[in-house]
Amino acid sequence: MGRRSGQDGKTGNPGTGPVESVLDELYTTPPSGFVSRREERAAAARTDGRKEDARLIHAARRPTLAAWAANLLARSQPEESRRFLELGQSLREAHRTLDAAGLRELSAQRRRIVAALSRQAAQLADEAGHRLSQGAQREVESTLRAVLADQDAADRWSGGRLEVSLTPPSEFPSDASPAAPAAPASAPAPAPAPRKEPARTGAKDELAERRRKRQEDLARAEQEAERAAERLRDARARQTDAETLQRRTDEEHDRAREAVSAAEDELRAAREDMDRTGRERRDAEEAARTARKAVTGAEREARSAARRVDRLVTRAGQRDTSG
Repeated sequence: MGRRSGQDGKTGNPGTGPVESVLDELYTTPPSGFVSRREERAAAARTDGRKEDARLIHAARRPTLAAWAANLLARSQPEESRRFLELGQSLREAHRTLDAAGLRELSAQRRRIVAALSRQAAQLADEAGHRLSQGAQREVESTLRAVLADQDAADRWSGGRLEVSLTPPSEFPSDASPAAPAAPASAPAPAPAPRKEPARTGAKDELAERRRKRQEDLARAEQEAERAAERLRDARARQTDAETLQRRTDEEHDRAREAVSAAEDELRAAREDMDRTGRERRDAEEAARTARKAVTGAEREARSAARRVDRLVTRAGQRDTSG
């Protein structure tokens, strides 16, 4: 069976596509790249004016490693996932109708398929560069058992957007085969001596129940530890983003301060130039006034000299005529 991509074959730019395709992409993105990809897609939606899409994208929570592997399995193995969901329906129906024979047969299938699918999930995660720990693989198995036992869990897993692993309900039958039907009423009563057997069986059942509860407690503790680690990673990612933003704004502030300082230096130099040219202008104006006065005086002297010349010329002409 061929695998399909995490985006179900959709093309185009997911950053500007419908919000559902963006969320599908995010929940098949490895957890290490989830936060940066989410912020990139939310920023693209805000840039496009899709504020509600940006809010929905930003509200997406980073999945645990086990939840991401389960999402990857649901999306990368569609045919196997469909048959697995059908097996869950059959198991729940057999459990409701108390079909002992059907439960025995289906329980055997469940053990094999859960083991096979959990190995496939681990392989898919490994191929994506993220090896599952034993604890994470147990969480994947817990999720798959929950999918078989509970319709709500099946719906959540088939949506491919799990944030945390799922835990099967305690009332669903374990992987052990169902108990044999009760003896007919006509059967002879058992001898008194073997009556200790139910006590031993009860003790075994009590021990199995305690072990099951310990396993559930361990699974819940591991899930809580993974969620706490996820919250820590998110907090560190936000801290890194905030520190990056702070460094960028500090650099911009320093550049602005340097620009202001350079502008102030230029302003001081311009004012000094203005004061100097003002003084030179006043000196030039004074020199111009002095020159105008000199010109006026020279003009008066030139006119007076011209008049004297005229008078002398006239007198000379008169003497020549009379002689």
